[in-house]
Amino acid sequence: MKYRSKISYGILIPICVLFGYLITNMVLDKIWFGLAIMVFTFGFIVHLYATTYYIITENKLLIKSGFLINQSIAIESIKKISEKNELTSAPALSIDRLEIVYNTFDTVLLSPNDKYGFIDELKNQNPTIEIKLKNKL
Repeated sequence: MKYRSKISYGILIPICVLFGYLITNMVLDKIWFGLAIMVFTFGFIVHLYATTYYIITENKLLIKSGFLINQSIAIESIKKISEKNELTSAPALSIDRLEIVYNTFDTVLLSPNDKYGFIDELKNQNPTIEIKLKNKL
């Protein structure tokens, strides 16, 4: 099952406004090298937004974010899932995140759009996962 990353528009809108402002000024001031860098950087961000998702297979959790992150986690190695609201670097496009603890000390932050469906599917494959949520529907 494929889960797209939830998007925080509180993050996306300021990024678009900032890049729109910078790109417009560089066009007006004819700063072509700076414009090329801004367009490339904005394209990279759009690519990350378009390609950040999570796939749950029969025994693996696959995490994909652009060409930077292509991670695989064995579902039986997942120990705990808890909610986090933080803006640290992660393959997540929202601050409404899930922290997944796996192996002994490894963690990853994700932001699936269907958080509860995502957790239920993982829990179906590994009933020993400890779930710590603030609010459960």
